[in-house]
Amino acid sequence: MKITLFETAPWERRYLIKALKNTPLNATYLAEPLTEVTLRQARGATIISVFIYSQLTRALIGRLRSLKYIATRSTGFDHIDLQACRARQILVSNVPAYGENTVAEHTFALILALSRNLHKAYVRTVKGDFSLEGLQGFDLKGKTIGVVGAGRIGMHVVKMAKGFGLRALAYDTRKDPFLSEALDFRYVALPELLRQSDIVSLHLPYMPATHHLMNRETFRLMKRGALLINTARGGLVDTSALVWALDEGILGGAGLDVLEGEELVKEERQLLADVSKERLMTALKNNILLHRENVVITPHIAFDSREALQRILDTTVANILGFVHGTPLNMVQPQGRG
Repeated sequence: MKITLFETAPWERRYLIKALKNTPLNATYLAEPLTEVTLRQARGATIISVFIYSQLTRALIGRLRSLKYIATRSTGFDHIDLQACRARQILVSNVPAYGENTVAEHTFALILALSRNLHKAYVRTVKGDFSLEGLQGFDLKGKTIGVVGAGRIGMHVVKMAKGFGLRALAYDTRKDPFLSEALDFRYVALPELLRQSDIVSLHLPYMPATHHLMNRETFRLMKRGALLINTARGGLVDTSALVWALDEGILGGAGLDVLEGEELVKEERQLLADVSKERLMTALKNNILLHRENVVITPHIAFDSREALQRILDTTVANILGFVHGTPLNMVQPQGRG
């Protein structure tokens, strides 16, 4: 049984080779994502394993005639055309839980960078400038954080928020009254959350229903000067509307670990290959964000801790072996939560 594993770093390959060596799998490892260029490496594969930069479109899936199973090494699965997989009866599994605390910790790293101007202070001091002008921050204690998406990661954010003395509101289509009482937060409708929160943090999966959840209309509802934090998916935020909200002073700042169309920022060849006006405008707006003093951008690393990455590989190996032995694990459901 052939398996091709894409987007694997050297240390991941060492671990996976050892973990899969006593199995009936003939494994091929690539550092690159699955694309039209690397597709030939997966021909004849029954199993492929990918990360988030492999875009498994209907057309691409259609060319993998032997494919029966996809193991994505991520919680989110918006990079996989699930309808195409269902039509072909291809099973898809994810890693449902690996970095709840990891992503939540990075969320607060972004919040603290903005609330205490750490990014500006660092740039200034490495230049030998120790002046304090323009670096005054604000306390988190007594402020309100609104958590949009109260799943595993969102609940870790709520728990950590309590340690900073923040009040917490949450918006989610599903509510857990027990958790609300135990963790001392309130579920509210999205408009109320946006109006009351000093910090809005996004923890939703990306799907058609959440595309551009943050747009001009929803930004207009926010408390003036509030912070927006996004460690979930770039497509949750309309980039043009974000730049507008910053220009208008509606937002006091933004902490972004993900960007809409971030693959264009990471890979110039993809930008040159996709010359649509909309995509190019998004790339331009992202470039504008990169040069704003009240915006902190990190390169999609909220998940990237040693412990979290090890949990990803452990779960991925269990998923692959489950499929091989006829007992698939962590199957992705339509409309599943990230």
